[in-house]
Amino acid sequence: MKKVVLAGGTGFVGTYFQQKFQELGYEVIIIARTAPAIAWNNEKEIISALEGAEMLINLAGKSVNCRYNEKNKKEILTSRTETTNILGKALQACENPPELWINSSTATIYRHAEDRPMTEAEGEIGSGFSVNVATSWEDAFFSFQLPKTRQAALRIAIVLGPDGGVMTPYVNLVKFGLGGKQGSGSQMFSWIHIEDLFQITLFLRDNKHLEGVFNCSAPHPVKNIEQMRLIRAHMKKSFGLPAFKWMLELGAVFIGTETELVLKSRWVVPERLVQSGFDFQYKTLDEALYAIIVN
Repeated sequence: MKKVVLAGGTGFVGTYFQQKFQELGYEVIIIARTAPAIAWNNEKEIISALEGAEMLINLAGKSVNCRYNEKNKKEILTSRTETTNILGKALQACENPPELWINSSTATIYRHAEDRPMTEAEGEIGSGFSVNVATSWEDAFFSFQLPKTRQAALRIAIVLGPDGGVMTPYVNLVKFGLGGKQGSGSQMFSWIHIEDLFQITLFLRDNKHLEGVFNCSAPHPVKNIEQMRLIRAHMKKSFGLPAFKWMLELGAVFIGTETELVLKSRWVVPERLVQSGFDFQYKTLDEALYAIIVN
């Protein structure tokens, strides 16, 4: 039986991936902090899981949906870099390592951009805490020289899908009449449907010449004001109160998150995937929201 190892495979994306790989006939082995998964400190079992696996997909990392105090900032960073280092060392110890190691990264690595889209070749790396986490994460990943294993870092945009994830708070905002623009509304919203993200892993598996960094974002990002209009339209809500920056900053304190998650303009396009022939099932936000909300 084919085998895939999902590290950090218990969250929104990992749960979806596990089900999809099992449907394709894979044995799926999970590495995570909670039993019955293999524990992160169990080096022997991690190496054993990786031996003969077709793919390793690392999704591990503390959620960034929290206040950026010093404790959380440290956990956000170490939960990404340390798990990546554990996996890299385990792969080096394997006799038959996976042919492909896919590691999560984030589209937040690019600067706030309202002027032009960011591609892998022409994108400008930003500054600040979230960007430092992203660059440290990728540095840890690419620090390993693995002659038998291709490496691909996925700069993932906001992942949309049924059953949780970021759609839940957006839907709740609209439900309670607060589904207007956030801040100026001119910030770009880059997103990807979870099914396309899964299909990208299969595309990279099958196209053995592909490695390096890939933007995982649908080809048609939209402004925040359009994003919220589309969510309202699919939920049959004609009106939504806007949330001004000061309101968001106040509310973020109460619900324990950061305004960067909605106010940063992420204008990210998947140039390498498109040029390599990947065909997105959900190219527009309208299509994705219809599948998630209406279906």
